Amino acid sequence: MAARKKKKENRIKDEKKRLKEIFEELEENKRNLVTPLIEKAAFMSIELDDLQETIEQEGWTSEYKNGENQYGTKKSPEAETYIALSKNYAAVIKQLTELVPAAKRKESRLAALRDE
Repeated sequence: MAARKKKKENRIKDEKKRLKEIFEELEENKRNLVTPLIEKAAFMSIELDDLQETIEQEGWTSEYKNGENQYGTKKSPEAETYIALSKNYAAVIKQLTELVPAAKRKESRLAALRDE
């Protein structure tokens, strides 16, 4: 368990580093403003990856039993968390994207087109 936690911490650290590189050219005031958003985005990104892996293995639904004769299926707790977290992640990424310098945005779009 400790090894898995360390691995997750390293993945979050790597994602933070990747995101911070995108914003390294921002003026210091804006960089200080985006730092908490970068940290949240990095955490959410890794958590979403882990939740996605769980959902791929276990599915989107889980079975439940209420009382003696009441059975059924419902959205799994992981699926509910994934959906909520993905919405929050999208909002944070949108905020960050709006702060990316225009030259970097253009550069990212061109790189994405080349990869297609």
